[in-house]
Amino acid sequence: MPKATLHTLAERITVPPRKRTGDISFTPSRIKTEVLAGFTVALALVPEAVAFAFVAGVHPLVGLYAAFIVGLITACIGGRPGMISGATGALAVVMVALVAKHGVEYLFATVVLMGILQILAGVFRLGKFIRLVPHPVMLGFVNGLAIVIFLAQLKQFEVLPEGGLQVGGGTGDGHGGFSGLFHAEYLSGMKLYLMLGLSALTMFIIWVTPKITRAIPAPLAGIGLVTALVLIFKLDTSTVGDLASVKGGLPPFHIPSVALNFETLQIIFPFAVILAAIGLIESLLTLNLVGEITNKRGGASQECVAQGLANTVTGFFGGMGGCAMIGQSMINVKSGGRTRLSGISAALFLLAFILFLSGYIEMIPLAALVGVMFMVVIGTFAWQSLSIMRKIPKIDAFVIVLVTLVTVWHDLAQAVVVGVIVSALAYAWQNARRIHADTEVTDDVKIYKIEGPLFFGSAEGFAELFTPETDPDNVVVDFMNSRVADQSALQAIEALATKYQGLGKTLQLRHLTRDCHKLLSKAGQLIIDSDDDPDYEVAANYSVSIGSFGGGH
Repeated sequence: MPKATLHTLAERITVPPRKRTGDISFTPSRIKTEVLAGFTVALALVPEAVAFAFVAGVHPLVGLYAAFIVGLITACIGGRPGMISGATGALAVVMVALVAKHGVEYLFATVVLMGILQILAGVFRLGKFIRLVPHPVMLGFVNGLAIVIFLAQLKQFEVLPEGGLQVGGGTGDGHGGFSGLFHAEYLSGMKLYLMLGLSALTMFIIWVTPKITRAIPAPLAGIGLVTALVLIFKLDTSTVGDLASVKGGLPPFHIPSVALNFETLQIIFPFAVILAAIGLIESLLTLNLVGEITNKRGGASQECVAQGLANTVTGFFGGMGGCAMIGQSMINVKSGGRTRLSGISAALFLLAFILFLSGYIEMIPLAALVGVMFMVVIGTFAWQSLSIMRKIPKIDAFVIVLVTLVTVWHDLAQAVVVGVIVSALAYAWQNARRIHADTEVTDDVKIYKIEGPLFFGSAEGFAELFTPETDPDNVVVDFMNSRVADQSALQAIEALATKYQGLGKTLQLRHLTRDCHKLLSKAGQLIIDSDDDPDYEVAANYSVSIGSFGGGH
């Protein structure tokens, strides 16, 4: 399937004309764009980090420190300039059980181990396996994440309890409380209308600003104008300060207070493995998506190391860990951020908010941030995937829908794994059905010309191609247009030879490629003596006598 869908997504995001990322020069105009993009991202990071901290059952500053440290380190050395990382709901859902049972100190130790595992994944270049994710899975990921971002914003329409949210009040479903959406108490009357109206106004400002000027990022203009409107007219609507205070000091260095023994490792290792896997999957898929928009490739292993180092450091500074954030990355790209400067600026602005500007940040209406995220949803969802459903193979359409649903109802990591498995099984099934044979008989020799790969999925079909009882005494199996792929294929050949041996007939194998020759030789039961053709890398007449197979090895 063509990759036009994600390119269409890139085209929908309104940004100034640009060169390739590697060719960007830091002119005063570019620096201003990058810094303003970072400021806009930082504003959106605050409520997200606070909300995910509540989901995980930890203090809001634990989420804010993670957003600052992870965001800063990955911005400096990550695999994709312009990508934003921080505390995420996908990780928070795994953390909540650990925190509830063992406490926050075990969380910090787990985050350190999670980071070490991610560094190892980068060192051993495991990030390259993200290329095995099929395009339909990527589309499902994009659509599912857009829906998750949308549903997460509905939390802002809930009636806040007296005193704001309470630590540990998250539902623990991983996406900002999706399972609790149907049981929550929502705003009504004038407060609901005001929230909706301000959100819609923010969206309108974001839409119209690029048509007027590109001097200010559209999301920043939306947040600024709506905040000014609320303050001037003293409108009664929820603000960031209603969630929790974001005031704090510098993140202190802190060695997790856990016993350094095997029992502790037994507790934290399973959580660390899950967190590392989820974090890398979400980060690498976001890396690919941002790469589609910024027209830049590579950096998967570098991103693994950056995420790992960021989480290791975060665990020693009282942070809950994190990974790439699709929503904030899209805000950054939409605001014109293309270099590391925007991500670094976002992290530093976030720290400034915590240290000096918390009072001003807490005045921002939640409706303005909701409007920004709604525009992210519109820009993230691959709308063209809806129109191509009838044009692509049914299995691809099924995978898109399946990954979307699993992302929404479960989590991203499971969705990607499920999508890859279904796609792989579909591919194996399609290849298993491809195997067939053309036959010809000359001078009492019957030749089977095999077409299609011989592997575990096609081994049974391969056996059904032959008629040993009615074949002449000499049979040739020609693999010119086939490939022996695995142990199941070897076993299928051996079983076939045994049948012919039992009937006193001779079986020969021809035109095996060098790698197939190696597989057959490694089996130790198939003796093949022939020189490889140096030009075409095939054997002119690999011949395996019946006796070389033995009797039913």
